[in-house]
Amino acid sequence: MALTEQQLDRLAIDTIRTLAIDAVQEANSGHPGAPMGMAPMAYVLWTRFLRHAPTHPDWPDRDRFVLSSGHASMLLYGLLHLTGYQVTLEDLRRFRQWGSITPGHPEWGLTPGVEATTGPLGQGFANGIGMAIAERRLAAEFVRDGHPVVDHRVFGIVSDGDLQEGVAAEAASLAGHLRLGRVVYLWDDNGIQLDGPTRMATSEDVLARFAAYGWHTSRVEDGTDVAAIEAAVTAAVADPRPSLVAVRTHIGFGSPNKQDSQKAHGAPLGADEVRLTKKAYGWDPDASFRVPDEVAGYMSRAILFGEELVGAWERRMAAYRAAFPDLARELERRLDGALPADWRSALPSYDAGDGMATRNASQQVINALAPAVPELFGGSADLSESNLTDVKGGGDFTAETAGRNVRFGVREHAMGAIANGIAYHGGLIPYVGTFLTFSDYMRGSVRVAALSSLHVVYVWTHDSVGLGEDGPTHQPVEQVAALRAMPDLWVLRPADANETAAAWAVALARHDGPVALALTRQKVPTLATTAERAAAGVARGGYVVHDEPPAPGGAGAAPDLVYVATGSEVHLAIAAAQALASEGIRARVVSLPSWELFAAQGAAYRESVLPAAARRRVTVEAGVTLGWDRWAGEEGAIVGLDRFGTSAPGPEVMERFGFTAERLSEIGRAVVRDGLRGRVALPAGADPHPRGGRA
Repeated sequence: MALTEQQLDRLAIDTIRTLAIDAVQEANSGHPGAPMGMAPMAYVLWTRFLRHAPTHPDWPDRDRFVLSSGHASMLLYGLLHLTGYQVTLEDLRRFRQWGSITPGHPEWGLTPGVEATTGPLGQGFANGIGMAIAERRLAAEFVRDGHPVVDHRVFGIVSDGDLQEGVAAEAASLAGHLRLGRVVYLWDDNGIQLDGPTRMATSEDVLARFAAYGWHTSRVEDGTDVAAIEAAVTAAVADPRPSLVAVRTHIGFGSPNKQDSQKAHGAPLGADEVRLTKKAYGWDPDASFRVPDEVAGYMSRAILFGEELVGAWERRMAAYRAAFPDLARELERRLDGALPADWRSALPSYDAGDGMATRNASQQVINALAPAVPELFGGSADLSESNLTDVKGGGDFTAETAGRNVRFGVREHAMGAIANGIAYHGGLIPYVGTFLTFSDYMRGSVRVAALSSLHVVYVWTHDSVGLGEDGPTHQPVEQVAALRAMPDLWVLRPADANETAAAWAVALARHDGPVALALTRQKVPTLATTAERAAAGVARGGYVVHDEPPAPGGAGAAPDLVYVATGSEVHLAIAAAQALASEGIRARVVSLPSWELFAAQGAAYRESVLPAAARRRVTVEAGVTLGWDRWAGEEGAIVGLDRFGTSAPGPEVMERFGFTAERLSEIGRAVVRDGLRGRVALPAGADPHPRGGRA
């Protein structure tokens, strides 16, 4: 006898639940409780609302589904399997195992249909906001009357933990301000978190908070009521504001002994409890990974529906190409992630001279590139006049307009996660800015960008104690070293305007990960050799920026000394090398803007820049000395700053801490003549408040 619609709904929902239960039990690891409670709302989204195409998982105009509570990953994997993505039942059996495509938390780029790497709570929430920003921006650029070639939404499920995170609060505030009505989130309001009831940690009215942000809010009292969930989502889709629908659920739904308990959160139910739970569902307690034929047939309809959606969009694109061929070519290029053929010709070049702060050079590069690379899109955390990130004439991204400059407000962490969402979406290259010291506030988002290989550019200015009067709270000393420790993040600290242009070229050309630019507030001279050498040298991470001529008869011999420096200290190293030349000491200066890129070069290139025979070296950077042993070698000296800074005019701070050509020449002389090596102590007369003024 055929099942009624209600019976089929219940059977499909219980299939999603039992797949999660079985996979977690098989792995002896995972989070079964959340998928058990969330299954009805996820089922409604995936069968009633989500426009997706299992056989074309990267179809550009698909709706995005973000499972922000990534610990509930088996909910998503089960849905992907049932709706026809390339996620097999065997993949579900191998949940959380080595080499599987069903890891403990969803990973973008690994599993077909996964739209974002989630797990750190709040990240997915903010990612979805970035996706909606990207959709609005691309629609404004490309949609013309009668040709809706960019027209999709962002759906998501968020947890109590997501909504407690500050990154989600920051993103929600901005989303409400921007009236991002294409965002619909369902809140798994089960009242339980890992430590116990949520009332132990929070007593706020979450929906009132979101209403104050400018969101549409509603509540579904029974999280198993499919019709009520469908009605709430229908109303949310119709509202011009972003929406949060609170759905009252039960963690571990159906488990006789663990429902509504934190015991169902982060551990398998146990074999006995699995049997009891399946009995409560009316299932065979001894069957595992069971997918009833009725459910398989019903859920796999998503394949046909998806192919129809893709076909309709391709027909719209064909009509669009006929009506707007230039726009169509540009949209397709952008969606493919290819840069314009001649974009490098837009990069400026600078003559030697007094120069400028590298943040100012970055501003000029951004505005030179903006017409040539229209997908460049971003802003800063209320610091556009300091980071100099605005595209002049590009307009602002607001609730009414979709310009190129995003005003993120003082929301660094959300800014980073929103940039990730823009990158996940595709069609745009996001860049974001703040002071380098406040990259710490973004670090969680930056880490996810690195492990997800997202094309995001960070414009971090005020890169050392040389910024001066703002003092140690704003003077980064450990940030560059900490960022270099992050796998797959490229950190570039350019020495002058030409290196800054070259660093931007590296940042745009890299498609498989994020790039950080550390830029000065203070002016630095434009060096004599960088116009010719920086483009190739920065792309390889390091190069010879200055070489004193060899002594007579010594052509080809290794230099007596090598200075290895980054950023604003490079010109000081050159001045020191020039001073030593008059004493018969042949010094080379290597600009090393990117450790990561230089280390990736072949041995022959690295030897040509830093010869093994040149064992006497001085490394120079106005930051902590951690890691510099690698480049100083056993006979080198390391000049840095293993302490916090102080408030005073920038030039005085640099001088007091010993970042002068005179001191560097003294140290170089001592390395060559006296065998000085290791970390070099601060000069006499350094700041008298080594602990920031505390006695």
